[in-house]
Amino acid sequence: MNTMTILLSSFILSVTGLAIFIWSLRNRLFEASPAAARTIFSEGEIGRSDDPAATPSQAAAQAARDAAPPLTEDEARQLGAELQARVEADRSSSLVTFLFLACAVVWLLVATAAGLLSSIKLHEPDLLVNQAWLTFGRMRTIHLNAVAYGWAPMAALGLAMWLLPRLLKTPLVGARYAIAGAMVWNAGLIAGLGCIAVGLSDGMEWLEIPWQVDILFVVGGALVGLPLVYTLQARTVRHLYVSVWYMGAALFWFPTLFLVGNLPAMHFGVQQAAMNWWFGHNVLGLFYTPMALACVYYFLPKIIGRPIQSYNLSLVGFWSLAFFYGQVGGHHLIGGPVPGWLITLSIVQSVMMIVPVLAFSINQHLTMKGHFRRLWDSPTLRFIVLGGMMYTLSSVQGSIEALRSVNTVAHFTHFTVAHAHLGLYGFFTLVMFGAVYFVMPRVMDWEWPYPNLISMHFWLVVLGFSIYFVGLSIGGWLQGLAMLDAARPFMDSVNVTIPWLKSRSVGGAIMALGHLVFASHFVLMATRRGVARESAALLNEPLKATSVPTAA
Repeated sequence: MNTMTILLSSFILSVTGLAIFIWSLRNRLFEASPAAARTIFSEGEIGRSDDPAATPSQAAAQAARDAAPPLTEDEARQLGAELQARVEADRSSSLVTFLFLACAVVWLLVATAAGLLSSIKLHEPDLLVNQAWLTFGRMRTIHLNAVAYGWAPMAALGLAMWLLPRLLKTPLVGARYAIAGAMVWNAGLIAGLGCIAVGLSDGMEWLEIPWQVDILFVVGGALVGLPLVYTLQARTVRHLYVSVWYMGAALFWFPTLFLVGNLPAMHFGVQQAAMNWWFGHNVLGLFYTPMALACVYYFLPKIIGRPIQSYNLSLVGFWSLAFFYGQVGGHHLIGGPVPGWLITLSIVQSVMMIVPVLAFSINQHLTMKGHFRRLWDSPTLRFIVLGGMMYTLSSVQGSIEALRSVNTVAHFTHFTVAHAHLGLYGFFTLVMFGAVYFVMPRVMDWEWPYPNLISMHFWLVVLGFSIYFVGLSIGGWLQGLAMLDAARPFMDSVNVTIPWLKSRSVGGAIMALGHLVFASHFVLMATRRGVARESAALLNEPLKATSVPTAA
């Protein structure tokens, strides 16, 4: 097994993507006309806001503020029929969506606890060292895997289960397979984290869980994928909206990455390192990223009642992501004993990633133009728009960081850790938070009881992450400069980071508090406790009505 295996895998991904691209053109599924951007709207919905779980009275009040003309009798009749079909699609996915999102919230709390403890240990190394499973090496690994295989995929797949029936305008088919798959997947994750805790690991970052346990992920993932395939086959729409392309590609790419990365007794030495970073980078860019972008391209236009500005740009962003991302992980091996052409290829592809990023960023800004006031009202929009901005920032930073001159300083430092969190937390997780706030009222047929908690959650995670990211970035850069100075002892590069590592823990603690607020509100929502409300969960609106606490 050598480096060519990794290149072959990337080549297969790219060629398959090209084949699907050609097939979609021949079957007219890949429509670039502006009309394609309107497929997520029913007749008469454009120009009207779609806030979470809006009651008829609240929707009427919102409609008065919208610029859309009143509906004719025929339009109202058609809209009513299409909305009823949408309700049926939502009901078909409600149970499985709730199961995935509930699991995601649990793993978010587990990952948060492990991550905060790991952060504190970096500047308080004697904290909780009497138990082997509480040491930094194992806690940090538990944190990473709880995020990578717990919170992130559970949230993304749960939202996919809810979105696809809406986008394909048909009820979810085979939900029982997804429920069984979620159980098997979570059993695998529990077993995997248990192995890590007792010291059993494959020893590769992002791939620490033993391959014997990974079989459960393969089985669970296959079961989860079945309803998505069956629903796609049962679709009643001709055109596949760009969100479907993103989700479909992610659900094809991830199994390929996971299979190649976990083949036992196949990767050794330098080739193992090349495969490790190929997997670690691509699981972020070819699974988490497209799943989050799919959510942005659906929820953002739905909330403001306006199609995305340029459907062409959305498709440019998708296909350029597919063609350019396959080899970007190699820039983490700069200076290592790997072929120079492999590093150069990775750097070139990293810089080319500016193309899909600019396509998305321009599209988001132009779509939001004239609608930024909605950020004051909609919790979903606030999280999602900020998450989209963080995608731009993290991707541009990644392209710059791939350059040899920058990588020389940043690599092997906390700067890289800050960058990774900017993508997986600042972008992906914020988008997931916003999407959950939109979806859960539809799933539960119940409104978020305390809008102030949504606002509190937003400001806590934004403040905490700002402190976390800025502190870690500065500390990491100073660390890199100290390591490059041959006249300074190595311990200088450690000591210079201590104040910044403490700021990281402060920011992490604030983020953890935000997660607790989110989880508590989720539980209240799930159990139908708290204040019963007649209005949608809009951050700038007072409660229209209150009642005594109500049990499920």
